[in-house]
Amino acid sequence: MTDSDWVPQSCALPTEERPLRVAQWDGLFAGRLREVSRPGPGRLRLDLGTDTSVEGQVRDLADKESGCCSFFTFTVTVDTGHLLLDISVDEVHAPVLDALAARAGAAGGGVAR
Repeated sequence: MTDSDWVPQSCALPTEERPLRVAQWDGLFAGRLREVSRPGPGRLRLDLGTDTSVEGQVRDLADKESGCCSFFTFTVTVDTGHLLLDISVDEVHAPVLDALAARAGAAGGGVAR
């Protein structure tokens, strides 16, 4: 998957900043991701493991992403000692969520379920 596949057309992030943002997501996926699940067609859940010390970093990345892609809704929680990132979109943006899930699974070593 190329960076252009991952970034939706409606993204307001300047083009020159996109590779850095993609690298931030990939770094989060590669270093922390334990499980990817799809509770529904417009929902994605990322289990980022038990190191909850990165919660602020995850929240910051989610806030940045919401700023350029307002169709995303991010919810960060700690449940049973696991840092969880829930991402939801409306039906129109489901393909973007599908691409994010695929990228997460690939970067996280194929943990998608």
